[in-house]
Amino acid sequence: MSCSALGLLFLYWTLLHSPIGCSVLTIADLQELEKINTWVITHSSPCSATCGLGLRTQELCPMMGTAGISTNDCKLRTVRCLDTWQCGLKTQTAIAGQKLVLDCLEEVMDAMGRFAFVVSWRFARGVITSDNSLFTRYEALSLDKVVLDPLKEEDSGTYRCDVLDTSKHRVKRMYKGVKVMSPDMLSLDFAKGLIQWENPETLLPNTTTTTTGKPYPGSTVRNMLLISVSISVALIAVVSLLLWAFFRKMPKTAQHFHDNL
Repeated sequence: MSCSALGLLFLYWTLLHSPIGCSVLTIADLQELEKINTWVITHSSPCSATCGLGLRTQELCPMMGTAGISTNDCKLRTVRCLDTWQCGLKTQTAIAGQKLVLDCLEEVMDAMGRFAFVVSWRFARGVITSDNSLFTRYEALSLDKVVLDPLKEEDSGTYRCDVLDTSKHRVKRMYKGVKVMSPDMLSLDFAKGLIQWENPETLLPNTTTTTTGKPYPGSTVRNMLLISVSISVALIAVVSLLLWAFFRKMPKTAQHFHDNL
C-alpha cells in the first residue's frame, strides 16, 4: 500500500475518534425553548404581479411554545414578492397625432414609491424585437414613463425599460412594441361603417358630385356634355365615310368579275 493511502486512513481514524465539539442540549435548555413565543406564516397569497415586483398578503399566527398555534390573535401583513424580472414583449397599435404614454413601473410598483427605483430606457427604431443588440439609449423626461405627444410615425419601434431597486438589483425588464398607423389608413368610425353596410348605395360614388360631396360647377357639366357629343358625332362621320367608300367600290368589283367570265 502506498504512503498516500496510509495517510488517508490515518486521517479518517483521527476524525472518527476525535471528541465532538458540539454541546448537547440539557433538559433545562429544552424547557427554556418551550417558553419562547414566535410567529408562523399560516397562509400566503399569490404574488400580485406575474413579472416584476408585486405584493403578497401573508397571515401570521402566534405559536405559544408547546401549546401550538393560536388562531385567535392572527394578523395580516403585506410583503414584496418577485417571481421573475423578465416581463417579455407586449405590442400595441396607435394612431399618429394622438398621445401615447408608456409606463414602466405601472400600478403596483408605483404604489410602493417610484423614487425607490431607478428606471432606464432603450429604443430600437422601426422594428418589433427583443434582441438587445439593436437597442440604443433613450432619454425619457419622466424617467419612469415615456410620453409621446404628439405621436409620430417615426416613433414606431420597441421600447425597453429596466428597473433597479435601491440595492442595484434588477427587478423588472419589459419590452413594449409600438406600431404607429396613419389616420388616413385606419378608421374606427363604427357607426358610419354600419350605415354604409345597411345602405349599399352609399358606397357607390355620385357622378354629379366630387369626392368631397360638393356638386360640380354648371360650366364643368356643360363642357363634359359638349365633349361627349363632339366625340360621338366624329365617330359617326368616320363610320359613315368608311361605309360610303365601301359601297361605292362594290359595283366596280362586280363588273370586273363579270368581264373576266
